[in-house]
Amino acid sequence: MKKIRVGIVGHGFMGHEHETMLSSLEQYEIVGISDKDPAQLEDVKPGIKRYGSNEELFADPDVDVALIVVNNNQHHDLVIQAARAGKDIICEKPVAMTLDELDDMVKVTEECGVKFTVHHQRRLDKDFRTMKAVYDAGSVGDVYSVKSSLYGFNGNMHDWHVYISEGGGMLFDWGVHLIDQMLWMMQGAKVTSVFADVRNVINFEVDDYFKILLRFDNGVTGEIELGTYFLTDKIGEKWFERHWIMGGNKGTAYLDGFDPVGKIVRTSHLLTNVRGTRTMTAAGPTRSFGPPAEGVILTEDLPEVNTEHKDYFINYYNAYFGEEEFMIKIPETRRVLALMEAIRESARTGDAIKFES
Repeated sequence: MKKIRVGIVGHGFMGHEHETMLSSLEQYEIVGISDKDPAQLEDVKPGIKRYGSNEELFADPDVDVALIVVNNNQHHDLVIQAARAGKDIICEKPVAMTLDELDDMVKVTEECGVKFTVHHQRRLDKDFRTMKAVYDAGSVGDVYSVKSSLYGFNGNMHDWHVYISEGGGMLFDWGVHLIDQMLWMMQGAKVTSVFADVRNVINFEVDDYFKILLRFDNGVTGEIELGTYFLTDKIGEKWFERHWIMGGNKGTAYLDGFDPVGKIVRTSHLLTNVRGTRTMTAAGPTRSFGPPAEGVILTEDLPEVNTEHKDYFINYYNAYFGEEEFMIKIPETRRVLALMEAIRESARTGDAIKFES
């Protein structure tokens, strides 16, 4: 088997993750790793080169692909360096800090004739793929609402993620994934407008909370919410993980957790007119709220999906040798980045921003 020979640029947390992942895949060989901090290279696995500089890695003829895994504000310059050295490139997300940066990166990689894609492995998360399977199958009928959320309790971010100048903040860190998932779920649908609230609740510089409302031209409203300090005592209910709710005219699907638990929920029948028995609740009489009668609520299992993050690199290998398309395409990442710029503008002005209308 022909191997793809990889050089990893940056050996922080994600650099270590990539080292572990690629070391487990027979399709890849890690040639070497660079980092500006020599201490970060002390635990590099035996048999892997330790470069004294990024330039040394880019100059190594044994490296086919440069995997850029550094602070977000360094992506632009290092992608261009790698391209001019003739290396194919995988860049960590977010691919760039601005659309202008990305357009510059695309121009240079095309001029140099190198392959260029982005590591968006969370398209393979089981929670997301489960809800995408529900959406694709039409299991809840005509969908009107999709809500995606992620909550935490610690609040504070770490290392360079607390600095705006380094590309820190949750919109760049997790928001890019959550937005990409929402857009990829509804491929072909245009985002007509976006309204967003982006805040730094307990961090001094960078955002640690956001709520994003996306109006799609297929009639769906997408809602994305993340809070790093959004608390509950429901520890056993996967609160501090992922949550999805999808509403349609034939039912609702919900799930909780990265290893998802949930159901598709339907009713045995709908009320056909305004008459009938009212339910008395603490809030007063109602026919729409309160406890349902026995047998009204029906549940079905969610579809089972079997995806793993390593599938990203399996796809990359096959696409590299022309056997399939790259899972992550640069125009898709550009659309995400453009939407993030609209999100920041909406949060700044307090207005809904027209997007693809």
